[in-house]
Amino acid sequence: MNWNSWPEFFNMGGYAFYVWGSYGVTAVLIVGELLLLRSHRQKALTLAKRTVKYGKVEKDES
Repeated sequence: MNWNSWPEFFNMGGYAFYVWGSYGVTAVLIVGELLLLRSHRQKALTLAKRTVKYGKVEKDES
């Protein structure tokens, strides 16, 4: 595709809603995945520290 101006590029030939919407959904999912990974990492580190400190593993209720 060849665009002559920025507005033509952002319009995407009339498919801007679908193109930019898909980019938006993808960005939201990636950010959500990163937040979930961060949360799981923190829980794992907390459990590891507790295990080292007390020497036993407690079952997670969640």
